[in-house]
Amino acid sequence: MNIDKIVANDVANELLKIGAVKLSPSQPFTWASGRLSPIYCDNRIVLSHPASRTIVRDAFCKIIEKGKIEFDLIAGVATGAIAHGVLVADVLNKPFVYVRDKPKGHGRQNVIEGEFHAGQKVLVIEDGISTGGSSLKAVEALREAGCEVVCLIAIFSYEFQIAKEAFQQANCTYYSLSDFPSLIEMCKENKLYAASDIEFMENWYQA
Repeated sequence: MNIDKIVANDVANELLKIGAVKLSPSQPFTWASGRLSPIYCDNRIVLSHPASRTIVRDAFCKIIEKGKIEFDLIAGVATGAIAHGVLVADVLNKPFVYVRDKPKGHGRQNVIEGEFHAGQKVLVIEDGISTGGSSLKAVEALREAGCEVVCLIAIFSYEFQIAKEAFQQANCTYYSLSDFPSLIEMCKENKLYAASDIEFMENWYQA
């Protein structure tokens, strides 16, 4: 399923409008993967804006409906996608769990929090995909627990080749509500950044 351009542009516009996207060419951000980037997309900010989180929630539901994705359970990737996953699960009346990046340091030392059963079909909700490492770590944890991951859907993906290859090697289908090309398109259309800054981002992306 190709990206839905209407959804992609709407979500990109919303992220830009609420300041979830930050640009800093002179002082690059460091992602969790260690990669330096002039752009940072913090989708947790969406949760602070009722209208924005409703748009994102409804976009998830539209992609699920459009793709006719069948599943028993929604799993959010901790921590950024927990709330988004809950919002989607509530609308679709599905059970919800979330997946930690490592076992809890006390109690039962769970990686997956919530009630689930081996054999269940799981839809994974993620906030963002850069290299795909943290997303696929969650997918692996669910598979090791006996679940069948039907696909992963993220709010935003940079669409790096390294992520595409990682998901392919892991035999995991993924979709995103919006992506880097859509974000740049909206930046240009709305004249939100100087032409030199947009050119810098495009060159960084293509490098």
